[in-house]
Amino acid sequence: MYFTRVIKNLKLFKKEFLLNILFSALYALFSAIAFFSLMPMLEVLFNGTNQTIVNPTYNSSVNLGNFLENWLNYQVVVFAGEDNQKAILFVVFVVIFLFFLKNVFNYFALFYSTIMRNGVIRIIRKQIFESLIVLPMNFFSKNKKGDIISRITSDVIEVQNSYLSIIEIFIRDPLSIIFTITAMFIISMELTLFVIVFIPFSAFIISYIGKTLRRRSLIVQKEQGELTSITEETLNGISVIKAFVSETFFRKKFLKSNSKFFKYSNSLVNRQNIAAPLSEFLGILVIGVLLWYGGKLVLIDMNLKPAAFITYMGLAYGVLTPAKSISKALYALKKGNAAAERVYELIDSENEFESHYPEKIKSFKQKIEIKNVSFNYEEVEILKNINLNIKKGETLAIVGPSGSGKSTLANLLPRFYNYNSGEILIDGIELKKISKKSIRSLIGIVSQESILFNGTIRDNILLGKQIDDNEVYDALKTANALDFINEFSEKLDHKIADNGANLSGGQKQRISIARAIISKSPILILDEATSSLDSKSEKLVQDALIKLMDNKTSIVIAHRLSTVKNAQNIVVLDKGKIIEMGTHNDLIKKKGIYNNLISLQSLS
Repeated sequence: MYFTRVIKNLKLFKKEFLLNILFSALYALFSAIAFFSLMPMLEVLFNGTNQTIVNPTYNSSVNLGNFLENWLNYQVVVFAGEDNQKAILFVVFVVIFLFFLKNVFNYFALFYSTIMRNGVIRIIRKQIFESLIVLPMNFFSKNKKGDIISRITSDVIEVQNSYLSIIEIFIRDPLSIIFTITAMFIISMELTLFVIVFIPFSAFIISYIGKTLRRRSLIVQKEQGELTSITEETLNGISVIKAFVSETFFRKKFLKSNSKFFKYSNSLVNRQNIAAPLSEFLGILVIGVLLWYGGKLVLIDMNLKPAAFITYMGLAYGVLTPAKSISKALYALKKGNAAAERVYELIDSENEFESHYPEKIKSFKQKIEIKNVSFNYEEVEILKNINLNIKKGETLAIVGPSGSGKSTLANLLPRFYNYNSGEILIDGIELKKISKKSIRSLIGIVSQESILFNGTIRDNILLGKQIDDNEVYDALKTANALDFINEFSEKLDHKIADNGANLSGGQKQRISIARAIISKSPILILDEATSSLDSKSEKLVQDALIKLMDNKTSIVIAHRLSTVKNAQNIVVLDKGKIIEMGTHNDLIKKKGIYNNLISLQSLS
């Protein structure tokens, strides 16, 4: 059960856990004592104060309940004498004081429980994010972004509500039941033994109903992830939706998922709602039996005094509240299991690329070798027996039709994906033996889609690095970005909107180039870096890329073949295979696929 994994995090909160147990125990104890203190008040109401005038002594022949009742009555008589009004005021004050202490202890128990609960959730969120950020790219290819977000948000909240909110229940309420039943035993052992017979029967019914909750909860959590996914993709593609007048299609798609979520949630919650009324009914059933059997002990057998019996009934009814809480907590536990399963599936996802003892390389000195590399995405073969040598300082261009595997080949180098066969060597070291951080520190990437984050221009360029502003300005100058940066009043502190919505495509791309310059990586991957730009922006970005590629080992992926003419080696991919390889002039002379692509783009 995932509950034990969540609770293991409590070891970091030993102090709060022990204090919570202490105050929960005091709360439970004073709950029982507070009810027990009602007995002398009832005795005064029924019989006045002249009942117990001798201090009772306890011995084994005296019933413990009778002894305590006589002792409490004696204390009232000692204080109030035969003044009934004074006796009632004394007893009322004691009862109020005891209930006050009970609630003070309850507050401190909840105080430390809150620290534990929120602390554990903080740890789980940390575990999720640390796992998420190192998962391989194919995980994100296989899973919907909205479902991942749902696991991080909704499922974690469900774990908090279902698991961690019942920590105090599982500590406090069992103690309350133990102390209350102890008090009931003290008053009447015979009556309490009679009650206990009904407990296994009640537990069996509650357990039977709760068995289906986990399965239903898992369905609800998955549908909630689907709902989040539809919402997320709608927001991301809102311009396309509006442009193609597709609002009705997406509305229907959302409403379908929303209706499913409504149906599954109703089924789950209605089943969960059975817990409280069922527990209360079973409790009242026990109370009814108590009234019959206890009334017999009071009126017929004369084994129990009326005041003791009424106090006993109050204690018995007082057991119902913690019993209901525990039964609801057991239902919540089943529901929480479904959410926790989805959360820990994310946490436990293996980082399949990292070897046990990865090597670290700090520089690139000689060459990159790709030997008989093949790559499959699920059952589809994307790359087949690729062989390449890329010397340091050389520019390799990869061209070919859409879907030929160009970007996939480039993505194998930073280990975004794991090739199925063959090997890639950097300075003679197998890529899989090199740590991801180490290899990625050698590679700068400028992609077709310029990814910018909410924050300042400085933050987007540095991404956490500690570098002087002068060096940042030098990078921006090299990237032909300084002119538009200087137009902003805040300069480097200019705020970038969500995904760079307040910048043009060319501006975003030049900031991405400045980011690559700052990284000082000896290897560059330029993936369609100019394909989505207008002519003016393309010229500025192209000039920046030429500066960026100076003295670098570059892998350039391009549809626009004008950007690769000067590459030392050009590779033509088609259907995952290398069809042609050579310089621009060599490939033109071959009159093959490359020449056809050139002709289509009207280049000489």
